[in-house]
Amino acid sequence: MRKRPLLRSVTAASMAAATAAAMLYGVPAAQAAAPSSPDAGRLATTLAEQLGTRSAGSYLSGGKLVVTVTDTDAAERVRAAGAVPKAVARSGATLKAVTAAIDRSVKVSGTAWAVDPATNQVVLSYDNSVTGAKLAQVRKAAAAQGSAVRLEHVAGTFSTTIAGGQAIFSGGSRCSLGFNVRNSAGTQFFLTAGHCTNIGSTWTDGSATLGTRSGTSFPGNDYGIVRYTNTSVAKPGSVFLYPGSQDITSARNAVVGETARRSGSTTRVRSGQVTALNQTVRYPQGTVSGLIRTTICAEPGDSGGSLFAGTAALGLTSGGSGNCTTGGTTFFQPVTEPLSVFGVSVY
Repeated sequence: MRKRPLLRSVTAASMAAATAAAMLYGVPAAQAAAPSSPDAGRLATTLAEQLGTRSAGSYLSGGKLVVTVTDTDAAERVRAAGAVPKAVARSGATLKAVTAAIDRSVKVSGTAWAVDPATNQVVLSYDNSVTGAKLAQVRKAAAAQGSAVRLEHVAGTFSTTIAGGQAIFSGGSRCSLGFNVRNSAGTQFFLTAGHCTNIGSTWTDGSATLGTRSGTSFPGNDYGIVRYTNTSVAKPGSVFLYPGSQDITSARNAVVGETARRSGSTTRVRSGQVTALNQTVRYPQGTVSGLIRTTICAEPGDSGGSLFAGTAALGLTSGGSGNCTTGGTTFFQPVTEPLSVFGVSVY
């Protein structure tokens, strides 16, 4: 099986009823359990800005935010902020140079890499499509960086995934809606994956038109935005849970080690852990950087769907490998970037 964006071609009518229910109704549901460190995302972002290259990332461990540091002053700043410092040998600058070297030397699709802050290494992953001379190239690139790189084989193949969490259609393709958003003037839109919005400009719920594409970015990034033109459809600021809903009131960056959930129109609601940030993936369709890596499974048709933790929006489903029978790895576009680029917010 090859890793790909999660895109699925279907007959639109087959999903229309389920989609209409998901889009039109927000069913009250119990709130998800709060993360063990509810402010960890904001604290991690703040400390990353303050420490710069003196830190090589952060992660949750035992409910505490652990921040890697390379000097005593940085450690004191971390303690003062209420987090746990961890001394490491490789700085953010060192690991940035390692990832840049990999980016230059590994031009093979089916590969992905990101910093693992817990081990202070860059993890270079390759899927089942990488064999023979291609695999030799990947191994050579890893070996050139010594112990700074850990090589990892991932079952399946990396691909993009083409539906918060409900099915949307353009032509014969189905994706999942990410989050309903609005701008300062009150105009309403929804976010989804860019490899979805690249497909077509007009999006429907399987029967009625929802809106038209206002922006798209893929590869490089993986996000797109659609402006609602349908004034009769309800546009709740929640994620559909099949059944029930989760209210979304804010957006933030993900934290390595935290538990998150994903909603999509193929496999519905799944959960898992965030394992890396700033992930680069070479899909057959193009390279995307800055992604969130997770242990959450996904399948074709889930693309664009919501990644969230409690009431906080985290990301949009991009792609991955594996499936929800045997498990897999899934990548997400951080939602904070398109919110900023398009000047919109969740509600």
